[in-house]
Amino acid sequence: MSVTTPQGFRAAGVPAGLKSTGAPDVALVVNDGPLDVAAAVFTGNRVQAAPVQWSRQAVADGRATAVVLNSGGANACTGPEGFADSHRTAEHVAALLEASAQDVLVCSTGLIGVRLPMDTLLAGTDAAAAVLGADAASGEAAAHAIMTTDTVAKTASTTTASGAVVGGIAKGAGMLAPQLATMLVVLTTDAVVDATTADAALRAATAVTFDRVDSDACMSTNDTVILLASGASGIEVSLEELADGVREVSGVLARALVADAEGASHDVHVVVTSATTEVAALAVAREISRSNLVKTAIAGNDPNWGRIVAAAGCVPESVAPYDPAQLSVRVNGVQVCRAGEVGEPRELVDMTPRETLVEVDLAAGTATGDIWTNDLTHAYVEENSAYSS
Repeated sequence: MSVTTPQGFRAAGVPAGLKSTGAPDVALVVNDGPLDVAAAVFTGNRVQAAPVQWSRQAVADGRATAVVLNSGGANACTGPEGFADSHRTAEHVAALLEASAQDVLVCSTGLIGVRLPMDTLLAGTDAAAAVLGADAASGEAAAHAIMTTDTVAKTASTTTASGAVVGGIAKGAGMLAPQLATMLVVLTTDAVVDATTADAALRAATAVTFDRVDSDACMSTNDTVILLASGASGIEVSLEELADGVREVSGVLARALVADAEGASHDVHVVVTSATTEVAALAVAREISRSNLVKTAIAGNDPNWGRIVAAAGCVPESVAPYDPAQLSVRVNGVQVCRAGEVGEPRELVDMTPRETLVEVDLAAGTATGDIWTNDLTHAYVEENSAYSS
């Protein structure tokens, strides 16, 4: 259940020496066709890493033969030389695969502000190309090679109604915030689709999955989600069917990102209902998910609903119209706030499960929106205070 589950794809992941630990750090995903359709979405951060700049240009024609990914270095804020390094990487991989450099997408993840050791990286791509495989183990190896602070590799797959397959791998455990997260994601499908359909399906899926993961309100410079279509199954699918498959795989991977968030002890699902619009519901949900006071309370198993309503009240009325006197809150099924006042005793709330459900009813309309986040623990602070050292 990974990028090699659909027909027409090979992958590999190898240790090249970019990481001091000797862990795998270079991955390749290759589309053997017969189609070379591709689509991608990237970070909304104005500071964009060289691989993002390269891949944005390369995928503009809706085609790609391969994706080369590395952990152990972000190649971000490295100037023209960093962009040249991404270009050189694409050219090197293209030569290995007898492809065009413009059809090779590049992804990097790791520390910002340090150039990659190119001899080490390129030797790693040679090693990865030599062991490319279409088996499940090869897909798993690629998933492991893109991990940074992740504790587990993230993979998923599904079969659409017509029998086409969608698979994927992802990395990400911190700096999770829209637009996208500090994630690298490669999705694959053996469906027969054109570039316009692939792009529309990918954007529809990311809007309700990866864009609704908000771990720590920090947006990365390297976020990339790529969809490759090989057409190897010979099965033609509609936009709706492809979007459903991509959304299912993306949803599994997005939840896996939250479940592996740095230092987290709770996965938190914030659901806002009865809003005037979906935009309003999402604005309130996001405000709650980004509140450090809410997150630390959940880390301490404290159903402190006062922090939840206070966060909801930070959203301007122009964005989310509602009457605070009608706002209600449930935490893990217990209505701790009813119509702006005290509800059931907070002592009734069981905060010990890994998943915490926060439901906020605005009593203002019929729209709903939700965000997945996590709590804020000492372990998160410790890990991120020493990341570069």
